[in-house]
Amino acid sequence: MAETICRALRDGAFEGEHAPALTIKDTIDTPLGSFVFNHILTQLTSNILAGKSQARGVVLVALSRPPSFYAELLKNKGFDVSSSSKWLRVLDCYSDPLGWKNKLMERGTVRNPYEETLLKTSLCKNLKELDKVLSSIIELGKEIVEEGKGRFAVAIDSVSEILRHSSLPSIARILSHLHSHDQVSCIFCLLHVDLHEAKVAATLEYLSTMHADVEPIVQRTNGQRNTSEDLPMVEQSFKRGKFHVRFKRRNGRVRAMREELYVEGSGIKITEVSSEDGITAQSLVPKVQFNLDLSEKERLDRAKVVLPFEHQGTGKPIQIYDGRKSLNESENEEKQASVEKPQTTEDSGRGEIIYFRDSDDEMPDSDEDPDDDLDI
Repeated sequence: MAETICRALRDGAFEGEHAPALTIKDTIDTPLGSFVFNHILTQLTSNILAGKSQARGVVLVALSRPPSFYAELLKNKGFDVSSSSKWLRVLDCYSDPLGWKNKLMERGTVRNPYEETLLKTSLCKNLKELDKVLSSIIELGKEIVEEGKGRFAVAIDSVSEILRHSSLPSIARILSHLHSHDQVSCIFCLLHVDLHEAKVAATLEYLSTMHADVEPIVQRTNGQRNTSEDLPMVEQSFKRGKFHVRFKRRNGRVRAMREELYVEGSGIKITEVSSEDGITAQSLVPKVQFNLDLSEKERLDRAKVVLPFEHQGTGKPIQIYDGRKSLNESENEEKQASVEKPQTTEDSGRGEIIYFRDSDDEMPDSDEDPDDDLDI
């Protein structure tokens, strides 16, 4: 399923369609959304460097982590960070989102509060002005696409951070603009659902073509709190979860898939749902008001039902009527009828019309007038 997501982001936008958009959602019960985001980012980067992706580069909007974190992440995954300027641009909205450090530096209070990194970054000094943020994203993308004909991908590591400084309609407008931009290949972002109202997640789902939910293995009831006995289960939620993805198809239908998510070191591993997990397997079975299997008595009763189109075996040979009978068969039937039923004086004066169907006879076409050959 994760491969399906990466493949959809790799293929990008089709001719005449908007760019595919993915929204990753997690909660405090299973805070594994950042692992999924990093996994998709590295997979897309690998496809770009291999020349398999429609996008020629990535514009990364760093909100929850500094650019140095992503430089270390790419380095650990085996990418050459020194040459990342060819396929990666980072819009740093983490270091100084409101421009306070810049004002202190202008006054001489601090010298250089920003971290140095090997990645080519552009500093965002006011996250409240989303129009400037949008312009910065597009400008960084055009730097990657030098000829102006290619496309670039946009990755936003935390929409929740933007919602701290801007309204939901403003964010929806920016995402919609990126979604329909003719040079954007794909978009994917991360949202912490339990920090916002339900309408925030609903809005992002409406704008997305794919949305992935990271859910805990064991669902808790409302108001239930963690106790000392639940510590093993809480620790498990930080290492394992359910990965539920829904795809919006072009015909309007929604395809849902579910897998399991494991944290291994600094990465993740996504596998199929294990049969050992009874809770997960049971949640996949639809709740219906009828039995899916027949009992032994129902099987016996079904076997006794006589269907009208079946030959019941009366002892006579099976004859398939084809509309024609040979002359010998007709004579044999006449002889058999004369033996079984002797002729009487009443029957001696009766005649019989025998018609043999000719295979060459054809019915006239529906649009042919049968009276065309009459000379009137």
